[in-house]
Amino acid sequence: MKILLAEDEKRMNRALCEIMRREGYEVTAVLNGEDALCEIESDVYDICVLDVMMPGMNGFAVVKKAREAGIKTPILMLTAKSELDDKVEGLDSGADDYLTKPFMTKELLARLRALGRRNLPTNDGSLTFEDLTLDVKNAVLKCENGQSVRLGEKELRILEYLIANRGQVLSREQIALKIWGYESDSEYNNVEVYMSFARKKLAYVESRCEIKALRGIGYELRCRDVQ
Repeated sequence: MKILLAEDEKRMNRALCEIMRREGYEVTAVLNGEDALCEIESDVYDICVLDVMMPGMNGFAVVKKAREAGIKTPILMLTAKSELDDKVEGLDSGADDYLTKPFMTKELLARLRALGRRNLPTNDGSLTFEDLTLDVKNAVLKCENGQSVRLGEKELRILEYLIANRGQVLSREQIALKIWGYESDSEYNNVEVYMSFARKKLAYVESRCEIKALRGIGYELRCRDVQ
């Protein structure tokens, strides 16, 4: 799971990174609001953890701009402020949860687990869109007509990402970062290769859905109009 951490106090930033990495999270850390917003708008993170009091742009402004841009990533706000009005402002800005400093490590990790569950598939391990059901646990794509096909790992992750972001156009860069990660040497043309594989699996199960390429913009999962 990928987490963005925005905390301007460097020692706190390093400590939180260490805590989350020990729990198996992949963490990207920034020190100010502008960098936080830039990272959030890449839409490659599963959870964002934002300090309220940051230089340049505070956490409230970052959350508000991210939500205005259509980013739905769960956001946890960290702050030394404990007044009710501050919590209300954070939640009204679009944050999903609020944790007041100082806090216990166990509570932070519990909040992260709770937010992470919002991005998980349904209890039976599946995601649905139109006539498709994606069994994430077993890597199987099913169509309501009864056809099904097993998916490779990258095909699974691409379809999972597209279904989870239905109605949105995802850029090739977003998909590359989400599937291969920042540390990967994978070239962007790998996206086109695996997108082709995913299209063939959709065709195999005879789904009404298709992956539409918008030149110079990205990809979107759509349902073809039935004549």
